[in-house]
Amino acid sequence: MLENLDRYKILLASNSPRRQELLKEMGIDYEIVAKPGIDESYPDTLEAKAVPEFLAKKKAESYAEELADGQSVLVTADTVVVLDKQILGKPRDAMEARDMLRRLQGKCHRVLTGVALTSRDKQVSFTVKTKVTMREISHELIDHYVDKYRPFDKAGAYGIQEWIGLIGIDHIEGSYQNVVGLPTQRLFAELSNF
Repeated sequence: MLENLDRYKILLASNSPRRQELLKEMGIDYEIVAKPGIDESYPDTLEAKAVPEFLAKKKAESYAEELADGQSVLVTADTVVVLDKQILGKPRDAMEARDMLRRLQGKCHRVLTGVALTSRDKQVSFTVKTKVTMREISHELIDHYVDKYRPFDKAGAYGIQEWIGLIGIDHIEGSYQNVVGLPTQRLFAELSNF
């Protein structure tokens, strides 16, 4: 399918089950090489729209040893939710998750995923944007979602593929898979040309 990559081993630097499942559904064989404790800080002066691609490239810097053989392509990604030019990252606790969801409900926000494809000799990076509109949701429904699904590993405190996405997402403009965490259409195109 991706004959140009036959000589490469695809490495996924992510523990995200959602990203792993999307790659699997794309029919791409890969190996997980995620490392704990990778620094995900970024300069305060960086515009929100530039943050996910900056972080995807920064994560790739930690994998020079895995790429030394020249036979591997590393996939790194970072997803952020942006509301009114402010990044809503992963919530630290239930209170912060509830606060994020209350801020998002009834409004349109952007989900940006930055991806870097890195080999020993080259790097290609890109960002994909999806506009998401969340309907008005009661505090009780938000509490139910946070208590039951514990979305602390998700940017913006929600997973579109989970219960809250099924009952609360009113409209999306762009790639659904991007909101899940990996813009598969663009990724396939970039891998095809790598």
